[in-house]
Amino acid sequence: MTRPLLLFVVALALLVAAHAALARTVVDSVGMTVADLERSVRFYTEVLDFERVAGWEESGSGYEHLYGVFGARVRVARLALGDEAIELREFLAPHGRPIPPDSRSNDRWFQHVAIVVSDMERAYAKLREHAVEHASTGPQTLPDSNPDAGGISAFYFRDPDGHHLEILQFPRDKGDARWQARDRLFLGIDHTAIVVASTDDSLRYYRDVLGMRVAGAAENFGPEQERLNNVFGVRLRITTLRADAGIGVELLDYLAPRTGRPMPVDTLASDLWHWQVNYEHADLASIEAAVKATSGKAAMPSFVSPGVVTLRDGAALMLRDADGHAAVLRQSGGPNAQGASYGN
Repeated sequence: MTRPLLLFVVALALLVAAHAALARTVVDSVGMTVADLERSVRFYTEVLDFERVAGWEESGSGYEHLYGVFGARVRVARLALGDEAIELREFLAPHGRPIPPDSRSNDRWFQHVAIVVSDMERAYAKLREHAVEHASTGPQTLPDSNPDAGGISAFYFRDPDGHHLEILQFPRDKGDARWQARDRLFLGIDHTAIVVASTDDSLRYYRDVLGMRVAGAAENFGPEQERLNNVFGVRLRITTLRADAGIGVELLDYLAPRTGRPMPVDTLASDLWHWQVNYEHADLASIEAAVKATSGKAAMPSFVSPGVVTLRDGAALMLRDADGHAAVLRQSGGPNAQGASYGN
């Protein structure tokens, strides 16, 4: 190889590596809006063994523009379980609407976090001791006839605000090796799941815009899945997405029944059915440009914030996918995003 060609190859490799580092996407945490922060913190720490690791307040014009909520003042608690975290947000002002009491697992505002347990029987017993509200009939073990999910045990329930949660236990031949630990009952968060109208449309956003990769796919049905989701006749296309690090995102596409209701078009971050996946990304400007390029196209994301905004602690951007599920992306190093500063 000649010296000029060698230098070209090295430069090209460095450019590719730099681009890969720049495009790095990390799922930092999953957030949800709650009515009473202290009540929710007690539930997650006392029932599910989370640890409160940080807290702060958000207010000012920057956050109003980020969330699309005028007059917002928000209390936040960050809770950790193993290597993963959730963020609970209580809007002191303005107050949002409660989760509809007739919400079902196939409605498109559905979202949950899947908490891995080391012993399903003990975990379910603890939930019963605390009188949690069932969303499943009870823990379900998926059959071995389903090669992708056979042997996985799972149970849906609700927190005090009505948010769906899941506990699950992996058999030895499935899931990450760390989910086989036996030193704690509640181990961490494997993924957050969202209901979508179309897997293919969702992939054009989560994979092609946000840079996540498809890590697994399955089609689940049968009596165990019906009782887990509490949806009769369910046939579910499941696609697991992973970023470069952090919690997974699972797309739940109900092939049957097709009776799930769309997310209300006037959904705000202050409404209790609001969840958000919190990402870190090194190049928010590229995400903003990619979303703008899809403007006017069907089944593509939309801005909640007016593009990238500058907050006290850095730049951020809030989007909703075609089904209304929210994502907050924060700058994580690399070149500064050109965010609009609103004063905080």
